[in-house]
Amino acid sequence: MSAPLRLFLFDGSALAYRSHFAFIKDPLRNSAGLNTSAAYGFTRDLLRVLDDEKPDRVAVVFDVSKRTFRHARYEAYKATRQRMPDELVDALPYVDRIVDALGIPRLGIEGYEADDIIATLATKAAARGHDVLVVTG
Repeated sequence: MSAPLRLFLFDGSALAYRSHFAFIKDPLRNSAGLNTSAAYGFTRDLLRVLDDEKPDRVAVVFDVSKRTFRHARYEAYKATRQRMPDELVDALPYVDRIVDALGIPRLGIEGYEADDIIATLATKAAARGHDVLVVTG
């Protein structure tokens, strides 16, 4: 009997956010002044997990919309959460490009948070007998 496939689901939004704030006191910047903290930290963490764990399947999941089905049910959902910093917003397309350059599926569905997508994929993969690991902040 063969070992179950190992699926790693990365919460790209949470990891990029965490990486941005990990360098908040001394941000990394490129020669044009772009804050590269999120891209650097995200890539470092992603590559470390891939190298150490060698998963069979991988996907990175991102939040793609500000409003989700939860907002329709409860208007005040996340109403007290601070707005994402502009420098992080500016860095996210570079994080997307890194994921694409590595050939890793990048997932996101309008109206759903990354957490919702990850939970759905994890549940379905586990039901098929896969070992599922979620990598998040």
